[in-house]
Amino acid sequence: MNQVIAPAGVSLPAANYALAIGTTGAARWLHTAGIVGGDADGVVPPTIGEQARNIWRTIGKLLEEASMPVASIVAVTTYVVAAPDLEDRLAAVMQERDRFVESHLAASTLVTVPRLVREEWFVEIAVIAAR
Repeated sequence: MNQVIAPAGVSLPAANYALAIGTTGAARWLHTAGIVGGDADGVVPPTIGEQARNIWRTIGKLLEEASMPVASIVAVTTYVVAAPDLEDRLAAVMQERDRFVESHLAASTLVTVPRLVREEWFVEIAVIAAR
């Protein structure tokens, strides 16, 4: 079972995520690799929003294959390539995350990086799920 840990007297999260998730009695764990934004044919769309949508679609399929609901996600790590339009990029990535996870909260870390392995990749996301 996963539970949001939110003690009094600590700073609130900066966005729609939990500072910590406690897991007890988990019989199954899923750790994804860093997922990038190519579609099923490997085509990488030109915008970060489309890439993030593809990433969350892939994560959804991985969860489904592992028989794990979205609510089993306990941690999300996101890497976004820094650029002059960083605020817009972050907003697009967070919008797609929120669309996928809806009201579910997971521990979350978002890091800006100078670039990813391939120049056309703007975002990479890894999740950990427990059930």
